[in-house]
Amino acid sequence: MKIIDLHTHSNISDGSYTPSEVIELAHDAGINAIALTDHDTIAGVSEAQAKAKKLGVEFLPGMEMSVQYKSRRLHIVALGFDRHHPAFQMLYKKIRRIKESGVAGAVEKIRAKDIDVSMAMLEKNFTTTDNVDRYAIMRYFVSLNMFDNVQKIWDNYINPAFIGFDANITAEEGFAAIRAAGGITSLAHYQKRLGLGGMTRSEQEATIQELMALGLDGMEGYYPNYSEEDQDFATYLIDKYKMLPTGGTDFHGKNRSNVVLGTGIDNNMSVPYEWYQSIAYKCK
Repeated sequence: MKIIDLHTHSNISDGSYTPSEVIELAHDAGINAIALTDHDTIAGVSEAQAKAKKLGVEFLPGMEMSVQYKSRRLHIVALGFDRHHPAFQMLYKKIRRIKESGVAGAVEKIRAKDIDVSMAMLEKNFTTTDNVDRYAIMRYFVSLNMFDNVQKIWDNYINPAFIGFDANITAEEGFAAIRAAGGITSLAHYQKRLGLGGMTRSEQEATIQELMALGLDGMEGYYPNYSEEDQDFATYLIDKYKMLPTGGTDFHGKNRSNVVLGTGIDNNMSVPYEWYQSIAYKCK
């Protein structure tokens, strides 16, 4: 059986492995197709794509976008888009402008909590190929070994420091730009707070209909933290509304060590290869 993973992260955002290392791990694990979907950045896509081609792993360019819909922040997995398309480039410049804003002020708020951090330190040691953003701060905290869980870093330091600088692109503009660039969009981990968590099932279904009317293509049919009920409801929505199914482990490497690339938590996932084929065909 062929294995795929369409939701993964490298150290370009908040994973622990480089883009090349993620692909090498996929190859060694026998994964046939993969997408790199770092948060609000494509800075690792070229490296990952080159390594995938070298190792014979099928690859989709991707990005996990933070979008605003009404009062909610949603995570949207974008796949298969042409990252050189003018519509995507315009969107991407706006995303990076948002994600890089407020960093200096956030660093000062964190320093006020007796954490020895500075913009110069982040620029020298913790940036990727994009400019300094909140993920550089996260990588710095990881290096301190202060917490056993990355989420605690966000909850205790980073998210509070960025209050007032937590804007995002709208769902509408994200969907439109990715579609114009030949890609597809999928609602990630719908059951979480950064999704439709806290809603009733009927409210979740109504919101899915609203998002599809705005241009959403699909949702994750498999995710390692789905309960059996979450899984059944995702399958129901995908079938009823003829959504394009995607799925992935949300792999973060050592920063989420219980999640294994391709198979999730204790082998609780197996995303059909046919889903990759459908997405790749649609994105041609």
